Amino acid sequence: MAKEKMVISGGATLEGTIRVSGGKNTSVAVLPATLLADDVCHIENVPDIEDVHALVDMLRKLGAKVDYEGPNSLRIDPRTVDTWHVSYAEAKRMRASYYFLGALLGRFGKADVAYPGGCKIGSRPIDGHLKGFSALGAETEVKGGRITAEAAELKGTDVFFDLITVGGTINVMLAAAKARGTTVIYNAAKEPHVVDLANFLNSMGAKIKGAGTDIIRIRGQEKLHGTTYAVIPDQIETGTLMIAAAATHGDVTIEGCIPTHMEALSAKLMEMGVRVTDNDDSIRVKMLAAHRSVNIKTQVYPGFPTDLQQPMSALLTTAHGTSVIQETIFESRFRHLDEIARMGAHVRVVDRTAIIEGVPQLYGAPVTVTDLRGGAALLVAGLMARGITEVYELDYIDRGYEHIEKKLCSLGADIRREPAD
Repeated sequence: MAKEKMVISGGATLEGTIRVSGGKNTSVAVLPATLLADDVCHIENVPDIEDVHALVDMLRKLGAKVDYEGPNSLRIDPRTVDTWHVSYAEAKRMRASYYFLGALLGRFGKADVAYPGGCKIGSRPIDGHLKGFSALGAETEVKGGRITAEAAELKGTDVFFDLITVGGTINVMLAAAKARGTTVIYNAAKEPHVVDLANFLNSMGAKIKGAGTDIIRIRGQEKLHGTTYAVIPDQIETGTLMIAAAATHGDVTIEGCIPTHMEALSAKLMEMGVRVTDNDDSIRVKMLAAHRSVNIKTQVYPGFPTDLQQPMSALLTTAHGTSVIQETIFESRFRHLDEIARMGAHVRVVDRTAIIEGVPQLYGAPVTVTDLRGGAALLVAGLMARGITEVYELDYIDRGYEHIEKKLCSLGADIRREPAD
């Protein structure tokens, strides 16, 4: 497929109502988890994004029968899966390919998955995942670019994470769902997609309690049945749309979201002078006055999410005063600021801290996306800028946002895709 670029004519005010898509981070965990079922699963509210397309390809390569029942619904029959190997060509397409480790280990007692790919935003070790598998009784090895795990029988046990790990929590949940006995995960991640995966597994007959707290208990079940399940709305897309509304001095209502998942972002936007109004399943973001600078420190949920740090940093480039962002999760998550500096931003990065001095105006320029959420930041910057911004390397954005430019255009943005010459 020919490369494309987005051409943004900045300055438009976003106004109106938009519905958020299903969660990327939930979907990339739920789809591998269907391998644990003994029958057909129907997964609804799945976003139409490249990461989901990649997972569908991987499931089919493993032998599953996967059919689209609509643009956002999948029918997955895992009964024909006959291998526990995921190739390098497939795994390199995305980071979440490592969830096949826990799912295949839970199903077959063995897994062989090539080392995962994904965005280059810093070190993302899988030591915690392997420690969890070992605690459950598996022999693990990382060799020749592949990760293997094998157990004669998985047995429930206590798993202690030294550092909170979302991926590790999810992988251990997958492996433990059919293990003999009870597994207790201590210092577990609390993110919404961890809770949603637990709810999905429970809908298949798993016995998982405590998801959303730092202690999760999993009573292993011999069999898990098929199910119909709708994944939760996308927390990060919701946040990106909220930031875009504030960045364009707009008035936008985002429907189909979960406001409690957005509390850390809402608090920072209100601190900047933005009005944020919650309803049961919608959030209205309305600009009240000039933006004020704020300080942000990324943290695990329920703290400020690292995935929203990048689009938020774009908004802060024109806030009055100096903002400081501390990135505590990933050490290489400020690469997008080099691109926004081309648009006139005043930014200085020291180790894991970005110091942003607000300027009156950004100006359109050619910019290149280097990772998924950095791509969202460049879209926000382009919406704010005077003149034309050309955004290159859209593959990153398409991995995690469902037709984001169409959603923004429906709110009044001027964005078009063109061939990238």
